[in-house]
Amino acid sequence: MRHFGVTARGVRMPVIKAFDPLEDIIFETLTKSLDEDNIAVRDGDVIGITESIVARAQNNYASLQNIATAVRQKMGHGPVGLLFPILSRNRFLALLQGIAQGVDELIIQLSYPSDEVGNALISLDQMDEKGVNPHTDAFDDATFRSLFGPSLLHPFTNCDYPKMYQEVGKHIKIIYANQAKEILKYTKKVIAGDIHTRHRTKRILREAGAEMVIGLDDILTHSVDGSGYNPNYGLLGSNFASDGRIKLFPRDSQTLVDQLQARFYEKYHKQVEVLVYGDGAFKDPYGKIWELADPVVSPFFTKGLIGTPHELKFKLLADTKFASIKGEEAKQKMSEEILANKKKVTKEQSLGTTPRHLTDLIGSLCDLTSGSGDKGTPVIYIQGYFDTYADE
Repeated sequence: MRHFGVTARGVRMPVIKAFDPLEDIIFETLTKSLDEDNIAVRDGDVIGITESIVARAQNNYASLQNIATAVRQKMGHGPVGLLFPILSRNRFLALLQGIAQGVDELIIQLSYPSDEVGNALISLDQMDEKGVNPHTDAFDDATFRSLFGPSLLHPFTNCDYPKMYQEVGKHIKIIYANQAKEILKYTKKVIAGDIHTRHRTKRILREAGAEMVIGLDDILTHSVDGSGYNPNYGLLGSNFASDGRIKLFPRDSQTLVDQLQARFYEKYHKQVEVLVYGDGAFKDPYGKIWELADPVVSPFFTKGLIGTPHELKFKLLADTKFASIKGEEAKQKMSEEILANKKKVTKEQSLGTTPRHLTDLIGSLCDLTSGSGDKGTPVIYIQGYFDTYADE
């Protein structure tokens, strides 16, 4: 019996720069690492590639002026509303600077007590203490601060994001409300700044009489003055790159994952799976922050990663069907049960397993393994993910 199950290894890579031949670099570095460390490639191994190096190799960057030009082209002149942006220096401050350059007047409507991904302005307890109804109550910045204090400091970063956003320009005003229609009291032209709820937000605004509604996913869907772009997600999934510049979510990378899969099969005669991953889909229990600020966990992946797991609940079987047996007999019976039900797992047998997409689960594992700091492991090699207790 094999003693180890799932293993995820961070692979140290060269520093990737714009226009580098990423496919060749990943293939050569990874195969060299596997061969030198005597790691046998198996069917079902998974290669994860962080979206950051994919976008960098594509040179998928845009300037704040590119953003401003795209916004002006779409929104024209007059006041513009910016609805439900997240609270983030890395993810949104640069986007705001670009958007602000492209409008005459900007009204930013923030949700409360937190943004879409859980960054808190105030606590639920504070809201309850003041008798605020988050479904109906709307506030200007002065009133909100008079209720909850002059400083709205983020519990992790210690930043006052509303103040930071307002200071981007004198033509910016901050309001707080959770009903999308509130912004229409100020302007009929709106940019939906939310990520996962953007389609509903746009629908609500249009039905309420908005004249112009776009989302962050509608800005830089094509190149502006030679900029990078993303046809599917626009500005969503972008990150701060350097002063005056952002890095966009990668595009056109299905060929990358398919070609790497083919090259591994040619070299090792094993069918590995490959995905490009961004943020993992998990929630921090202390700060209540949901990690996923990208529009999806994985924008590109090979066909073997389509679907959800089909697994028996090991703990449930141990506590019920095989509760009275131990040792080698329990191992044998458990393996037999898994093999007998490998092709079809009933709802009762899978009770308690996580019904999530494979790309979300595996992408989250990759994100946790690579981290966001200085590990220098933007490629992850996973083995045993599709194995069961019955596999030798």
